[in-house]
Amino acid sequence: MFTKLFSSFRQFNIFRNNAKQLMLVGLLSTICYRQRLSLQVNPNIKQYGDKLNRAFKRTLQPEDDFYKNTIILSGTSNKELAEEIAEYLNIKLGSVKIGRFADGECQIQVLDNIRGKDVFIIQSTSPPVNDNLMELLLLVSALRRASARKIIVVVPYYGYARQDRKCAPRVPISAADVARLLETVGVDRLISVDLHCGQIQGFFGPRVPVDNLEANLVAQNYLSLQKKYEFKDVAVVSPDAGGVYRAKKFQEQFDQHHPGMQSHLAMIIKQREGPGKIAQMNLVGSVKGKDCIIVDDMIDTAGTLSEAAKVLKEQGANRVFAFATHALFSGKAFTNLSSPSLDQIIVTNTIPPKTQEEVLGDKICRLSVAPLLAEAIYRVQKKESVSTLFDIKH
Repeated sequence: MFTKLFSSFRQFNIFRNNAKQLMLVGLLSTICYRQRLSLQVNPNIKQYGDKLNRAFKRTLQPEDDFYKNTIILSGTSNKELAEEIAEYLNIKLGSVKIGRFADGECQIQVLDNIRGKDVFIIQSTSPPVNDNLMELLLLVSALRRASARKIIVVVPYYGYARQDRKCAPRVPISAADVARLLETVGVDRLISVDLHCGQIQGFFGPRVPVDNLEANLVAQNYLSLQKKYEFKDVAVVSPDAGGVYRAKKFQEQFDQHHPGMQSHLAMIIKQREGPGKIAQMNLVGSVKGKDCIIVDDMIDTAGTLSEAAKVLKEQGANRVFAFATHALFSGKAFTNLSSPSLDQIIVTNTIPPKTQEEVLGDKICRLSVAPLLAEAIYRVQKKESVSTLFDIKH
């Protein structure tokens, strides 16, 4: 060690005269000797290092318990549904302050400590769509900046879902743009119910898994428990060509819930003049003397639904039921739903009810998806299978 130091010093011409050279050589010799001696006679140096390691060592904790490391927050779009989910899971909703500034900007503050927590945000992007979407984005941003470990957004109704492709020149693919926004602010996972089309799952990258839950399970349980309907001959109807897969799946589940019954599948082909304007409807399949169940993912203005019910009654249908997951009820929806051709309307609470629904009385039935979402949240957090939730065995 000393020889190397001395050679390097000589190489750079550090020593100017012999006297200084000898003094420095002696000093270096003394330092090296003492250092070597201390290392030999002081075995506590290594022990001290081990002691420090033991004092500051961080052992990995076992997998967190669901209730210990999970926080559920709710936006303002559907607080009632969030409270139902929390009650089902036997967990208290987290505290978050959401308000508006004088100019209408969204003001958000999470009041709980969420550092290192797994946070589930329950927020539908239902009307007012832009306000609820912006609120969701800012909530995710606030949580990410506050060092949440994982952020899972539970979006029962995914807004902008109908704009999933370019159907005209110079138009956006809004469903994909919303997905990109959620990815950018830091979402780790998305849970939704009956996306308008399955390809929306592909708008998110592989780092953001998407669970698309099916509300059919909720409707099937309701229909099988309602003995007053006494279904005998049933036809499941898709109101357009794009919903045939959804109707086919509903038909298969219906037959499983009603052993010994063989339902039929029908489809209505509609031609539009423009958004919300139907020019013509044609029925494919036989519905004469049958109880028809129209299956769709949403009811907006209910124009398609009311016209489809009229066509089915004209073709000899006995009774006409309608099941849709998302009850938007925009524009003239309640006028159209009052059509005598519709016997029963079944929807879920992915979107909060409107006060005008009272005019429909018992004609409309609203089912809760809270147990479905709560079970999905629990399984995601506990790393259990979500797909087995929809396995039907008799």
